[in-house]
Amino acid sequence: MARYIRINPADNVAVALTDLSKGECLHECADLILAQDIPSGHKIALEDLHEGDNIIKYGFPIGHLTADAPKGSLVDHSCIKTNLSGLLEYSYNPGLKEIAPADKPLTFKGFRRNSGEVGIRNQIWIIPTVGCVNGAAQAIAARLMQEKSSDMGSVDAIVAFPHNYGCSQLGDDHENTRKVLADMAHHPNAGGVLFVSLGCENNQLSTFRNLIEDCDPLRVRAIECQKIEGDEVEEGLRQAREIFDICSKDVRTDVPVAELKVGLKCGGSDGLSGITANPLLGVFSDWIVAQGGTTVLTEVPEMFGAETILMNRCQDEETFAKTVSLINDFKEYFMKNNQPVYENPSPGNKAGGISTLEEKSLGCTQKCGSSIVRDVLKYGERLKTKGLNLLSSPGNDLVASTALAASGCQIVLFTTGRGTPFGSFVPTMKISTNSTLAARKKGWIDFNAGVIAEDEPMQKTAEAFIEAVLDVVNGKPVRSEEHGIREIAIFKTGVTL
Repeated sequence: MARYIRINPADNVAVALTDLSKGECLHECADLILAQDIPSGHKIALEDLHEGDNIIKYGFPIGHLTADAPKGSLVDHSCIKTNLSGLLEYSYNPGLKEIAPADKPLTFKGFRRNSGEVGIRNQIWIIPTVGCVNGAAQAIAARLMQEKSSDMGSVDAIVAFPHNYGCSQLGDDHENTRKVLADMAHHPNAGGVLFVSLGCENNQLSTFRNLIEDCDPLRVRAIECQKIEGDEVEEGLRQAREIFDICSKDVRTDVPVAELKVGLKCGGSDGLSGITANPLLGVFSDWIVAQGGTTVLTEVPEMFGAETILMNRCQDEETFAKTVSLINDFKEYFMKNNQPVYENPSPGNKAGGISTLEEKSLGCTQKCGSSIVRDVLKYGERLKTKGLNLLSSPGNDLVASTALAASGCQIVLFTTGRGTPFGSFVPTMKISTNSTLAARKKGWIDFNAGVIAEDEPMQKTAEAFIEAVLDVVNGKPVRSEEHGIREIAIFKTGVTL
């Protein structure tokens, strides 16, 4: 098994694929003798490097040295500083690679909705329009689940989604909440939705209904607690029962894989993320695009430093301009709040071997393969273009995963080197970057990409991964679903009254 990797011939560092010990000789690398212990995922100087020198990884600079790094020494966040600063001006230099259509279009079993969209789950969602009625929404979901647990028909879950918003918000912050809740009403994984409102909140039901007026009124309903005489939970339960009776008769039918919309996300990344799990998602993303489907890349702050790669894959000048706005608008958001634009990576990233934002971004963006960027979405905007899309959202795991689901993704693929148990409101499939995590946290991890660092060919791993994803799409629960973990988090951007 290989013990380290030099990712690109231009790199002046290698990455340890396993823990390496001081004094070891890396024979394949000009008899390089390690000057100190090198943890798995961390970088090794391949030559004598000096203060001010750029560190090259993936063939790109990932920052510069703040101290000398002799050949064979550890190169980490303690001696590297980012090269990034402020807003940049960009030019469009397209390098487009068309993904050839698949020779054999595949199908899966999904729920075809009246809207024409396809769900991979058939669930009933109880959604508060404001945090004040979280308790009522949760009570309705719990009681309906208790009643129906012995005979669910084709309904696979009844879930309440509490949140803290819907009142005391202004401007775009208020609109973000309204958009995401309305997006959930339109999501094909929901066979039916019951909104629970209070009556005095900013997110007034009378105006919120305008955002969901095109939804099937038998499947998407709402109650206003302050207007109900008596027990609002009983009234909500009555409406939810009627929704259940409709949804429980839904059936899966054969639909093309081209109907899939897949969110791409990483969190708790480590030094192997850009070597194993993220490139695996890149292969998968290109496969979905070849099938005629859609993938979505988000977490904009983790595009900083690799954004020009994405910009030069935009299909045209208009899409390029939207990508420039995507990047610079998010940088201005940081600066408007007097926060450093490049205060990244996290402590967990650093412990796993990631030293700068450039390094993190160059690994992160590999999740979208080599496809052409077809569209760029604002936060809360729903997908309208097949192929690879970019979506505005912060990097926070649950906020970004919620945004991916709200855009219309039926599933989120989430790579991780550190591990996490969370789940969004669609199946959130965890892919480990290393085998140690997969062995330690079997209750979290759905697929182990760490085998790629153990010499398993990428193509073989990709074939197994595609099969695993299709199993989930066809109804197999992911780990977070098995544990009943389903959550939402809405992007908070403004003043709270």
